Amino acid sequence: MATQETAFPPAAVRGIVSEVAALLKERKESISVAETAAGGIISASLLSTPGASAFYNGGLTLYTLPSRIAFAGWTEDTVKDYSGPTPAIVAGLADNVRAKLGSTYTVGESGTAGPTGGTTRNRTPGYVALAVSAPGGTFTKEVETGLGTDREANMVAFAVAALELVRDVIRGEARL
Repeated sequence: MATQETAFPPAAVRGIVSEVAALLKERKESISVAETAAGGIISASLLSTPGASAFYNGGLTLYTLPSRIAFAGWTEDTVKDYSGPTPAIVAGLADNVRAKLGSTYTVGESGTAGPTGGTTRNRTPGYVALAVSAPGGTFTKEVETGLGTDREANMVAFAVAALELVRDVIRGEARL
């Protein structure tokens, strides 16, 4: 039995990941993940669910620009004009990974976890751009956690927000 200190997934993620997993299993649908600043928390949380092989098609932690070129369809032109995470950038990650892995849904996220950042909104610690690529289109959302420079708290909050968007898309509650 895991202790409170070592329990996984993080307490804040447990409810939403259980909800998403149950929806995917019930509907016999699949998911893949293209995450950056969440650092694998989304994938690991989904995989911590018993029976994950029924719905999890794979995931990528695309933390560096070279990894995005190698695995997510980015080109030198994408990198040349890159100015931080945006809904459009994350939608491209999600769409590309969904096409490659053949999932019903792909959730993508990219943000600034901290403790350092930049001067623009999308480079401020606590900012994350989210996307869910789905049969009905690609849904995007921007979130500011309000957690300041707390890197770990922001990473967990990014995973929660990403999974909440997945849930909303599956339920038909998200808007393009």
